[in-house]
Amino acid sequence: MSSIEEYMLPCLNKSLFGIDCTGCGAQRAAVLLFRGEFLQAFHMYPAIYSLAILLLFLLFNLFIKFKFDYNIKIGLIMFNAVIIGGAYIFKMIHIFN
Repeated sequence: MSSIEEYMLPCLNKSLFGIDCTGCGAQRAAVLLFRGEFLQAFHMYPAIYSLAILLLFLLFNLFIKFKFDYNIKIGLIMFNAVIIGGAYIFKMIHIFN
C-alpha cells in the first residue's frame, strides 16, 4: 500500500496541529475497500460503508425520484454524522488514554 500512499492527500489538520480530523483514514479505507480488504477498511474508517450507501443512494436518486427521497437523504446524512462523530470520539479517547 506504500506506493498508493504517495498520491494521497495529506491531512492539513494533522500536519498543522498534530491531531487527526474526522476524515482521517477515509482515503486509506477506500483503497482497502477497493482491494477487497473489507474488515481492514472498517477498522481504518468505520463510516466507510455508511458513506458508500449514502453515495450510492445519491447517485441512484439523480436518475430515479420518489416520494420520500429527501427524508431518506437527511436520515442517511444524520446517520453518517453520528457514526463519524462517534468513531472520532472513540479514537480520541483511546489516543489520549
